[in-house]
Amino acid sequence: MKISYNWLKQFIQTDKTPQELSLILTNIGLEVESLETVQPVAGGLAGLVIGHVLTCVQHPNADRLRVTTVDVGGPDILQIVCGAPNVAQGQKVVVATVGTTVYPNEGEPFKINKSKIRGEVSEGMICAEDEIGLGVSHDGILVLPADTAIGISAKEYFKLEDDYLFEIGLTPNRADAASHLGVARDLAAYLRKSIQMPDVSGFKTNNENLKIEVKVEDTSACPRYSSVTISGVTVKASPDWLQDKLKVIGIRPINNIVDITNYVLHDLGLPLHAFDADQIKGAKVFVKKCAEGTPFVTLDGVERKLSAEDLMICNAEEPMCIAGVFGGKTSGITDATKNVFLESAYFDSVSVRKTSKRHGLKTDASFRYERGADPEITTFALKRTALLIQELAGGEIASSVSDVYANPIKPFDVEVSYQNINKLIGANIPDAEIKDIITALGIEVAKETTEGLELKVPSFKVDVTRECDVTEEVLRIYGYNNIEIPSKINASLSYGTKPDKEQTQHVIADMLTANGFLEIWCNSLTKGAYSKVPEEAVQILNPLSSDLNVMRQELLLPALESVAYNLNRKTADIKFYEFGKTYHLINEKYVERPRLLIVLSGSNQSEQWNHKASPVSFYNLKAAVDAVIGRLGITNYQTEEVKNESFAFGLKYFRGDKAIVTFGAATAADKKKADIDKDVYYADFDWAQLLDIIKRNKIINKEVPKYPSVRRDLSMLVDTNVTFDDLKTIAFKTERKLIKNVQVFDVYVGDKLPAGKKSYALNFTLQDEEQTLTDKQIDSVMQKIISNLAQTAKAEIRK
Repeated sequence: MKISYNWLKQFIQTDKTPQELSLILTNIGLEVESLETVQPVAGGLAGLVIGHVLTCVQHPNADRLRVTTVDVGGPDILQIVCGAPNVAQGQKVVVATVGTTVYPNEGEPFKINKSKIRGEVSEGMICAEDEIGLGVSHDGILVLPADTAIGISAKEYFKLEDDYLFEIGLTPNRADAASHLGVARDLAAYLRKSIQMPDVSGFKTNNENLKIEVKVEDTSACPRYSSVTISGVTVKASPDWLQDKLKVIGIRPINNIVDITNYVLHDLGLPLHAFDADQIKGAKVFVKKCAEGTPFVTLDGVERKLSAEDLMICNAEEPMCIAGVFGGKTSGITDATKNVFLESAYFDSVSVRKTSKRHGLKTDASFRYERGADPEITTFALKRTALLIQELAGGEIASSVSDVYANPIKPFDVEVSYQNINKLIGANIPDAEIKDIITALGIEVAKETTEGLELKVPSFKVDVTRECDVTEEVLRIYGYNNIEIPSKINASLSYGTKPDKEQTQHVIADMLTANGFLEIWCNSLTKGAYSKVPEEAVQILNPLSSDLNVMRQELLLPALESVAYNLNRKTADIKFYEFGKTYHLINEKYVERPRLLIVLSGSNQSEQWNHKASPVSFYNLKAAVDAVIGRLGITNYQTEEVKNESFAFGLKYFRGDKAIVTFGAATAADKKKADIDKDVYYADFDWAQLLDIIKRNKIINKEVPKYPSVRRDLSMLVDTNVTFDDLKTIAFKTERKLIKNVQVFDVYVGDKLPAGKKSYALNFTLQDEEQTLTDKQIDSVMQKIISNLAQTAKAEIRK
């Protein structure tokens, strides 16, 4: 949300600098994400001065050019070649001197240099209004009144004032601050100053010549609808001050009527809509819902099919506007408009939100109505807008204010206790200061006791309905930074169940981080197109967008979006991990499954002067998986190759019928969904299954072995379908006590071997914890292993 510093000062008088206000706003809960200096006119007219044309003669080498001499108040008279047809001696003009950057309405900014034009020196440029952003005319140069002082800056002459723009990250619960008035209210409460509201006392009805009947058929979707008519207006461009206000906050001026409604929207926080009264058929306005499928063309020229749940503003024959969201193409203000019907309403936030999502329309109006507008400000905003229209577009107030408000919305009744407020905040704030903050926020104290207050919270604070909400308001204004960290810490002993879930997660996270992995957190909401089992997808009833319409069924695809984000920014070496949950609808029950995901892509080690970069492979992923399994103390599991749609190839570690982890290469189809053309390897751990396994693990303390270990190597030929895991299992079955480890250090498959064969080279680590092994014992064990390998795996030992 964009807030103008100068605009803010119309509501609250303060000598605080923009930088000081930026810190204050952040401290009271309106985080300022950026603060920048802005000008209503690009470039701020820097370098432009007022000059006096002393002479003007025909260019000797060009029929359409003139050679002028111009006094700009400096020590030297400038010679400037000018092509404008209206340039003449004696004029007061705007001059861009050498070195000035000019910002035209169209095209890129350009710098003025000293140059020769058709043989004549030119030391600047005499400017037209569109060349410096002050207008749209290019008929000739901008000629100023004869009494204009020369040498002064154009910025000073045109009274162009620098402004400062606060970019505020408004949280969804702060609908009350979605305007300059709302931000000023918070500042006033913090600074203990009063708010200066616009004066609408001059509003009066001139006649009753343009009455338009209003009927609200759905008072639940539209609790309040205020309106008035203005006749005899002149639609034209807005004055500079209004255009400048809107330009600063990034809104393009359109015409005086539309600009006024936009101005009041950002001024007071209530969206208003202006209709061409002559286009309201039957001189009647109905606030109602139309039949399912009714066609309606919105302002953007798109025909939309209405839902029976969409609240519409209609005339006697057809819909004119989607209430609180978007106007219609035929009923809006045009240059030919003479009479205006002005709407100022309060629409139900849920109704507006559903309609906005249904049609994919996001507007400034829907943004505010979805979060909750103030129902009590409709007539004030209406009068404010009508007075501005009279001031800038002429006309007369041609009807009394119509205010349909069947069931007035009352302030929220909230009781608060001083003790509870201090307990929740964690500080001892004096009772008088708590009351002072509450009243400064515009909350009425209905009754006061020694223990607390009975409050009436105004309707503009839509999110303050409970004691804890009031406490939050007090804390914001009191200041989070003013809450001291207590010197006393209370603790109690607790006996948790084994294993400690958080501690176990921290152990693995620390280990992965220490090995160069980065933790990511992906959104649990994702695209429905990512669901591989659509019937188990958990659908979102009111999705924020079509890209966030289901809960994720796996961690991979959202993580691939993170991979793609990094690859697109030239960060190609990826080592990510994420602890998260997947969500499923199984047998009409919602199921959450905790998972751990590891993702690898790019290079395993970046290129250095003494070695080349090496791409990650499946074995780098396997090393990471084994590290996690080993760190958790899990040793007894089975392995099998994975063949399913989730992996191009991979392995699965499992116990019984339950998988512990499945890991391998991401499929081309999954990578395509994230627009990735690099190899990606990932591991998907069943974190709940891991926790269940380690729950039964027992910690055994052992002494460091006193006796040395021995290594023996074997090379063998086996069938190609025999895996290392098969050979390892045979070895451990042969000798469980003495064999401590089995590793493969070489694998060969090639044309030098018999068909259907491959070569494995294994090393065996043997150790006896009670004595030093003798050669006889070692040879005996190895002979048994060789025999069992030959019998079970048909291995042929290579000498």
